[in-house]
Amino acid sequence: MIKKKNQAEDEPSSLKWSWRPENIHNTVRLGKGHFQTHQLLDQKDAANDASDYLWYMTSVHLKKNDPIWSDNMTLRVNGSGYILHAYVNGEYLGSEWAKYGIFNYVFEKSVKLKPGRNLISLLSVTVGLPNYGAMYDLIEAGVVGPVELVGYKGDERIAKSLSANKWSYKIDLNGLDNQLYSLDSSHASKWQEGDLPTNRMMTWYKATFKAPLGKDPVVLDLDGMGKGFAWVNGHNIGRYWPSYLAEEDGCSTEACDYRGPYDNNKCVFNCGKPTQRWYHVPRSFIENDVNTLILFEEFGGNPARVNFQTVSVGSVSGSVIEGDTIGLSCHGKPISAIEFASFGDPQGTPGSFSKGSCEASKNAVSIIEKACVGKENCKIEVSKNVFGSTNCESSHVNTLIVEALC
Repeated sequence: MIKKKNQAEDEPSSLKWSWRPENIHNTVRLGKGHFQTHQLLDQKDAANDASDYLWYMTSVHLKKNDPIWSDNMTLRVNGSGYILHAYVNGEYLGSEWAKYGIFNYVFEKSVKLKPGRNLISLLSVTVGLPNYGAMYDLIEAGVVGPVELVGYKGDERIAKSLSANKWSYKIDLNGLDNQLYSLDSSHASKWQEGDLPTNRMMTWYKATFKAPLGKDPVVLDLDGMGKGFAWVNGHNIGRYWPSYLAEEDGCSTEACDYRGPYDNNKCVFNCGKPTQRWYHVPRSFIENDVNTLILFEEFGGNPARVNFQTVSVGSVSGSVIEGDTIGLSCHGKPISAIEFASFGDPQGTPGSFSKGSCEASKNAVSIIEKACVGKENCKIEVSKNVFGSTNCESSHVNTLIVEALC
């Protein structure tokens, strides 16, 4: 597959952006929520699938003679999976998120508190929930506790539990509640031009773009962004998290073969890269004139690197054993050339095929060129009658590998 820049734009890689901050004043500075309890609630129960986001907010009153008071205090939160952002007295303290397949973690950061009332606001974020496996419905999500303030006096560790405090809860974010992504939202105003912030948490971005030319599929390249949601003309095209990179080690170094029992280490590629960077935008979402892209960025990213591209088939390849039929298709475009073809014992992967230790007597490239070039699709019987006998050992199963350019 080949990606091309949006040729409808004068500068395809440069969208003109406006922005506005997500309003978190009521939660991180005032602690206002929808309801209150004297316990920590599971996020699935509290949010009831209404949103990925749930605020947990409580306050604690301290005096300088409190046993926990010291110059070396921390906030310690036990979470279950997904992501946690912590704020104390309106100031961002830090974030934590679980590693793949590990749902429990501990967030602990040094915190500066003041005598009197201190507001602690925790934003818990889910990224989809398990829906299979033994007792999947019992897997906890959110701030499961304990939540503690920890003070250190010399070698003595003193903990003050906040789990049974009065907690306020707010479901969702203001921007999502107010549908800032919708073209019809009465709240979608006050967008700021210029001084585009980058690497800024909790920020909304907006840009307009022209419909890409032609009929090829359209993708949105979100390289450079952190984590969030994307909308095109009010249609949600999904969550994104390109800043979450796969492990550096463990990728397949040999030709991939999916046959046999499933194993999650089979055919592993793109180590050290994001799971997804390009997001499909259906052409049915795109208008002929002006289109609007809205991003909500949770972690902080650089929207200047975001752009639209079209995707077309650049080459097709196939591998078929003797006795079968190979079919090639450029999906609506003519086959322009045959890059590689060999009948016998060819080796390699797409883009780097090579002849093996034995081969047929006839020129496979010429045979396939005659049958396929200039056509949108073609089929060829893979046999010695078509490609000639091979000089491979009698026990060898002859294989045809073809790579065609579109």
